[in-house]
Amino acid sequence: MTLSGVGRLDARIAGLGAVAGVLAAGAALGAGQLVAGLTGASGSPVVVVGELQIDFTPPWLKNFAITEFGADDKLVLVTGIVIVLGVFAALAGAAATRRMAYGMAGIAVFAAVGLTAAATRPDATVASLLPTLAATASAVAVLQLLIPLARPPAPRAEPAAGKPGGSPRRSFLAAGAATAGIGAAAGLAGRLLTEQSSVASAQKSLRIPKPAVTTQALPSGVDLNIPGLAPFVTPNARFYRVDTALVLPQVDPSSWRLRIHGMVSREITLTFDQLIKRPLIEDYVTLCCVSNPVDGPYIGNAKWLGASLAALLHEAGIKAGADQLMCTSVDGFTSGTPVQTVMDGRDALLAVAMNGQPLPIAHGFPARMVVPGLYGYVSATKWVTDIEVTTFSGNFAYWAQRGWSQQAPIKTECRIDVPNGLQEIKAGRTAVAGVAWAQHKGVEAVEVRVNRGPWQQARLAAVPGLDTWRQWVWEWDATSGGHVLEARATDKTGYTQTSALAPPEPNGATGYPMVSVPVR
Repeated sequence: MTLSGVGRLDARIAGLGAVAGVLAAGAALGAGQLVAGLTGASGSPVVVVGELQIDFTPPWLKNFAITEFGADDKLVLVTGIVIVLGVFAALAGAAATRRMAYGMAGIAVFAAVGLTAAATRPDATVASLLPTLAATASAVAVLQLLIPLARPPAPRAEPAAGKPGGSPRRSFLAAGAATAGIGAAAGLAGRLLTEQSSVASAQKSLRIPKPAVTTQALPSGVDLNIPGLAPFVTPNARFYRVDTALVLPQVDPSSWRLRIHGMVSREITLTFDQLIKRPLIEDYVTLCCVSNPVDGPYIGNAKWLGASLAALLHEAGIKAGADQLMCTSVDGFTSGTPVQTVMDGRDALLAVAMNGQPLPIAHGFPARMVVPGLYGYVSATKWVTDIEVTTFSGNFAYWAQRGWSQQAPIKTECRIDVPNGLQEIKAGRTAVAGVAWAQHKGVEAVEVRVNRGPWQQARLAAVPGLDTWRQWVWEWDATSGGHVLEARATDKTGYTQTSALAPPEPNGATGYPMVSVPVR
C-alpha cells in the first residue's frame, strides 16, 4: 500500500471513530434521559449541565440571551450544549481509533462534568447522580463495541484499493444503526416517563375556592382596543417567562409544603390544602422582569388570587431587625424580598391562581410569590417552598450573588406598542399607543414627542388601582418622511421617567422608548 493509501485508510478509520463517538454520545443522552424518567431525578446530564451554566452566566450574557432569543433562550442553551458535546464526542471517538484509552479519557471528562453539575444542584440527592452514571456506562459500552469495528482487521493480503475492511465496515454500520435506534428509543421512553410524572392533570383538575376579597370590576375604558396594543390583561399563554429552570419543576399539591422560619416567634409549615382554605385575595397586578430592556416585552398584567403573605408573617411574628424574606423555590432558586414592602398594606400574595385558572406549571404551580412594585427577581419566586425571615446584611439571594441589587423597586416606565416601526404607515391621523407602569405609585401622565419636538399629552385609559400598567394613546397627524417617536411616563409622586440610558443590570434599564416610523 502506498503512503497516500495509508493516509486515506487512517482518515477513514478516524472518520468512523468520530461517528462512533457521536453514536456513543447519543446513546449516553438516551440512557441518561431514561434513568431520569425512571428515578424522577431532577434532569438528564444535559439539563444539569445547562442549569450549572445558567448559574455561572454573567449578567451581561444573561441579558443578551434574553434580548436576542426571548422565550427560546433555554432551547438555544440546550442546543449549544448538545452541539459542543457532539463535537467533543467526535474528537474522542476519532482519538479512540488510535488508542482506546484516549476515548475513555474523553468519557471520563464527560462523566466528571455531569456528576459535578448534578451533585452541586441545590436539590441534589443520590438519585441525581444516576442519569450521568447510566450515560457514562452506555458511552463506554458503545465505544468499546464500535471502535474495534472501525479498525480493519490485520490483512492476510493487501486489501483492494478503496475497500479497506469491507466486512467490518458493514458490521460497523449495522452496529451503529442498532445503537442509534436503541439510544433514540431510550430517550423517547425517558421523555414519556417524565411526562407521566407531570402534574399537569393535577393542575387542570384543581378547584380553587372563591376569593374572600374580590377585586373591583374593571372600570369602563380600561382597554382602548387599539390593534397592536397589549391588552390590559395578558393571557396566561402570552405572559412572559424568565427563570432559571431548564426543566419545569413538577410539584404535586398534595406534597407541597411551605416553611416560614428564621427570625420569627413561631415557625409555620403550611400544606397546600391549608393555604387554599385561608381567606384568598383577588387583585390585578403587573409583574416585570429586571432584564426587560427599554420598550421590552418582559412585562405582563394578570388577575392573581392568593393568600395574604403579610397575614402569614403576622402569625409567625417577625422579630426586630429582620428586613429580608429569603424565598426559595423547589429547584433551589432564591429571591430576597424586603419585609417592609410586603408588610406595608399592598396585596403581597402567595398566589395559587392566575386569570381565573390554577397557576400554569410554567408560572409556579402550585404556589408562587406575587409582590406588587418589585422586579420579579426579588419578589416573584415560582414554586416557592421556603421563606426564611432574615436580614439583607450578609444574606444574598441568587441574583444578588451575581451582582444585581438586593432591593429593586420597579422603575416608572412606558412602552410604545403602535406603530411598531416595522411597517410603513400612511400619512394622516394615526394612533400612537402603548402601556405605562409605576407599580404601587400609579401612572399620572404619559407624554409623546416627534423628532425631539415639544412633548404632547397622551390620553390615559382607566385602571382599577395602583399596581397595574395603564394603556395610553396619542393621536398623531403623521406627515410623509421618516420620524422618531419617543414617550415618557410620570407617576403620581411627580417623578418623570428619565432619558438617561442604562442597561438592565444591576437594577433595571432606563431611557425613553423610541420608535423610528416611515410614513408614506
